[in-house]
Amino acid sequence: MAYLLLAVAIVSEVFATISLKYSEGFSKPLPTVFVVIGYVAAFSALAYVLKLGLPIGVAYAIWAGAGVALVAIVGALFLGETITAVQIGGILMIVGGVVALELGGAH
Repeated sequence: MAYLLLAVAIVSEVFATISLKYSEGFSKPLPTVFVVIGYVAAFSALAYVLKLGLPIGVAYAIWAGAGVALVAIVGALFLGETITAVQIGGILMIVGGVVALELGGAH
């Protein structure tokens, strides 16, 4: 249950961050509403994940790492942003670090 809820937190955070780009500095009302809804959902889900007992270091690493990686990938695939081999390497290192935290933790 905790990991499913963590996935909800990640998707909500990515949705909010992409909406942030479209809000154009909070000047567009609908994307701004999506930013608020997305971040409230993300932090609420993350808070509940922690209440369920997932260690904060592991939960935050997965949430933040997956969010960074997914936003970069969405930006490259759908928003016309460039992504270099070095950036792809960085994403892979983030994923590797998250995996190491998960595998090395006792929970």
